[in-house]
Amino acid sequence: MDGLRDIAGCGNHFRSNSVRVGSERTGEPMIEQAWQMVLATALLLAMAAGARAADPRVERGRYLVEFGGCNDCHTPGYFMGKPDTARYLGGSDVGFAIPGQGVFVAPNLTPDKATGLGNWTVAQIVTAITTGVRPDGRVLAPPMPWREFSHLTRADALDIALYLKTLPPVIHKVPGPFGVSQKPDVFVMVVMPPDVYAGLPKP
Repeated sequence: MDGLRDIAGCGNHFRSNSVRVGSERTGEPMIEQAWQMVLATALLLAMAAGARAADPRVERGRYLVEFGGCNDCHTPGYFMGKPDTARYLGGSDVGFAIPGQGVFVAPNLTPDKATGLGNWTVAQIVTAITTGVRPDGRVLAPPMPWREFSHLTRADALDIALYLKTLPPVIHKVPGPFGVSQKPDVFVMVVMPPDVYAGLPKP
């Protein structure tokens, strides 16, 4: 509400300081109409932003995403010890190696249309979270714990999807997936037997 009062106050200040020639204001009707349009637009945007921020379902979704550790795999820099909070959930820069399947990089979860979930509906996000199936029919890679998320209530899954839709879009196309015979161009996390690890060059 303070923000709305500030906008209204700016309008009053603008109107009271219209340019005067002699004792008459110049261009008053046109200035007044233009300001009313600007004010109406600003009020609508402020009200919409306030509604989103106050939406308890979105807040519940944010809580579930943070509690569920989605940031760990889906925010670049996290596995390097320096998560890039400006690109929160914008897709990892480290891949997971799955024996016999390849290397998979956790994707961009923000609503960017070109590189994230911007073209996914809320229902499609819920389906992917709880069944592991993307809109294109591909099954999500094993590192994505959708089998555990399948136990979410319908309401919780919907709240997560609604929250993801409110994130600032991040333009970041993650590389991959890389097949077994392909060379990845990202850092890779891999599970290996102790003897194999012991034979690797020391860091």
